Amino acid sequence: MIKTGLAVITVLIFFTGCSNKELEEFNKPADYWYEKMVTSVSNGNLEKADSYFSSLQSEHIGSPFLAEATMIMAQAHMAHDEYLLAEHFLNEYIRRYATPDGREYAEFLKVKAKFLALPNPGRDQGLIDETLKGAEAFKVNYPYSTYLSQLNTMETQLHLARGVLNEQIAQMYERLGKPKGAVYYRAMAPVTWIHRNEIVSADVPWYRKIFEGDGGSSWYNFLIPQTRNVISMDDNETK
Repeated sequence: MIKTGLAVITVLIFFTGCSNKELEEFNKPADYWYEKMVTSVSNGNLEKADSYFSSLQSEHIGSPFLAEATMIMAQAHMAHDEYLLAEHFLNEYIRRYATPDGREYAEFLKVKAKFLALPNPGRDQGLIDETLKGAEAFKVNYPYSTYLSQLNTMETQLHLARGVLNEQIAQMYERLGKPKGAVYYRAMAPVTWIHRNEIVSADVPWYRKIFEGDGGSSWYNFLIPQTRNVISMDDNETK
């Protein structure tokens, strides 16, 4: 009986201690949450860092730490290839805290985040176009920006990627028996200073090439029926 009572008391002390420890993590000064967040970012624990940032934001909505903390979280998520989260923090920074200089930098980082989110541009035509629009808007808003050289490099790579993608789409239309579609996409020059015959496709790793092909054919091409139907014909072929 005595042993049972001691065991119960031990368990109660343990859970009470844990509870008190958790309660201590509330109602802390702003610099406490900021320091915890920075430490977690340094250790690569972004889940903890996000939690500490939320505590800082909710408990100290007017804290001067928030502007810097928001930018730190944006850059931390970019460094860990979490580009959607990075863009979320950048939007918050622009909306709530940015000075004119800070806004320019944040807008540049938004374009960069979209660009870095395209490791395989051939898979996301929409994101290529969206990133190019963001780059063009940035150049209009900040024509003398110190980030223009980096932006121009990204923009050139995106135009080249779109050119390669257009050629792959044209080849697909040819295989489907739709020559008009092929002509249309081949006529879509990325920009006037890039010629289609000068674009060199990137090397595709063998383990991706097995499934994606080279843009012209795939190893499983023999499995695809070669017949054509009304849907896959051009208007002039259906008449």
